[in-house]
Parts: sequence; C-alpha cells; structure tokens
Amino acid sequence: PVFLAGGARGLLGRHCEYHARHNRRHALKNADLIILAGVVCDFRLNYGRALPPKKRCRIIALNRSSIDLKLNTDTIWKADLALTCDPCDFLVALAELVPGRIWEDWKLELQQIDKEQDLLIKEKAKLQALGHNLGTNDEKTILVNPLDLLLQTEDVIAPQAIIIVDGGDFVATAANILRPRGPLSWLDPGPFGTLGVGAGFALGAALCRPEAEIWLIWGDGSAGYGLIEFDTFARFSIPVIALVGNDAAWSQIAREQIAIFNDDVACRLAYTRYDEAARALGGDGIEIRDGQQATKSLKMAKALAECGIPVLVNAHIGSTDFRDGSISV
Repeated sequence: PVFLAGGARGLLGRHCEYHARHNRRHALKNADLIILAGVVCDFRLNYGRALPPKKRCRIIALNRSSIDLKLNTDTIWKADLALTCDPCDFLVALAELVPGRIWEDWKLELQQIDKEQDLLIKEKAKLQALGHNLGTNDEKTILVNPLDLLLQTEDVIAPQAIIIVDGGDFVATAANILRPRGPLSWLDPGPFGTLGVGAGFALGAALCRPEAEIWLIWGDGSAGYGLIEFDTFARFSIPVIALVGNDAAWSQIAREQIAIFNDDVACRLAYTRYDEAARALGGDGIEIRDGQQATKSLKMAKALAECGIPVLVNAHIGSTDFRDGSISV
C-alpha cells in the first residue's frame, strides 16, 4: 500500500487498489516496513515521531538530498537503511527483486479504512452547513456544504484535468475528496502552505498543457492574492476554471483560534462577489448559493472553458465539523 503527498499525488491514477488515502497514522502505527520515498521527516511526520519504534518496524529512507535524508535523524528517528539516490530507480529495482508480493490482508485492511472514511464524508455532505458566525449578515443562512460541493466537483472534473489547489481549510478538505487523474496533475502550495501561488500555477499549467482542463481550487483568502490574474487569463484566452470556496473567513486559522482564545480577530472576511470581479476583469463568473445547483453550475463553467473563456465559480459555503482539531496555529 502507498500513501502519496504533495506533487506525488496522482502518481497511481484516480483509482488504484494499492493507493491508501485516509488515516495514514493507522498505517504507520501498524506497519512492519516503511519506505520513505523522497519524504522528509518534517512537521508532516511530526519530525519523525509519527514513525513506529525501531524495534517493531524497519525503515528505509530514500532521497536525492543528503540533507533531507537525515533531517532529525538520531535525535528523534533513525532509518535502518538510508540511501542518497533517486527513489524511483530504487523502487523499480526493488520491484524486480520481489515480484508478485501482494500483502493482501494488509491491503484490504487499509482499503476498509478508506471506504469507511469516504462513507463518513458522504454522510457529512448531507448535513446543513450554516454561514460562519463571524458577524456577517449570513451567519444563520443555510449555505452550500463544502463536502457536497467537492463531491460534485470530483464527478465533473475531466480525465485529463490538472488540479491546482491554493488555500487553507477548503483546500485541506478538497485533498480528502478530489482525486488527481494521473501523474503530474496536481499542484499545491507545498509543505509550508505558501498561499497565493494558485493563479500563477494555473497559468503555467495551462500554457504547458494546453490540452488539459485546468481547475484552480481556491480558498477565498487565497483568491485575494491572485484574482487580478483573471485579466491575464482573459487577455490570452487561458480557460482556467476557478472554484472559490467562499466561507467569509480564514477558516483554518479561525477553527482553532476561536476555540483556544474565544476571539476571531483577523479571521473575518466577507461573502464577496468574486464572480463579479472575474467578470469585470474580462472572464466570466457564476455564483452558487444552493448545493443542489452545484453540478449544473460546474458543468456550465466547463462549457465556458471549452469556448476559451476563463470562469470563476463563487460558491458560498457554510461551516462543518469535518476538520475540527486540525492544526493551524
């Protein structure tokens, strides 16, 4: 079984029986062999603390960078075998030496975890999602459930699409639902969450792969950094489809900050008409306030893009408890 992260997302295609997507912590805790193929033991693996004790599990670390290979070793974790090499070359050679090994029971265990989490997502997608209680006029309005929106988005994205994500809470939710269609079809802000890269990434992806359908999944906070690039998209007929999860807040920060400090200072945004802004910049815009209209609106956006028109879909989303407890501050 394989977990993929960052630019490696999509390496095994949209549906692969060996691709595990949820609850990596369980897999790490119960594995007897872990291969870190280009993976760095930084905060994403709790600096190595997320790895099981050495006595119970063997660890092989592979990295082109000798510095990244040994990050936080000896003090927190230590590999049984650490090689400065191309992880791809190592894995290909390993597969030739141990052909036909399936580890069927282990694979089925992780598949069951994925099925249960996917079912939980679908159940939560049916719940009402209210506007954030951040002092806005929409604080008690039923808005679009972001889980439902992203499930509908997953169903309409084309097989040859490139997905660019740029945001916090909305993008982290999308990472649990959207499935990259193949290798080199996913771009994100990287491990440090460098917000604002989305519009530039979308422009570059569209120019490098003109045959691809380009989706830019934007948080409303991140959209503020690059929305002006719709002028560029329109002038050069770059048909990007931007989906803004507009929840009127820096939600990834607000989710934890309010719980800890009982204060939403600097977390408030507004249910801004980003669709109108995109239209004023020469593209087109679609507003979604009802989840039942999402698929129709998304298909309309795809039709506009097929005509060479960049389009922004402004989805007014409510809050859910799906990511409660996530780390942000």
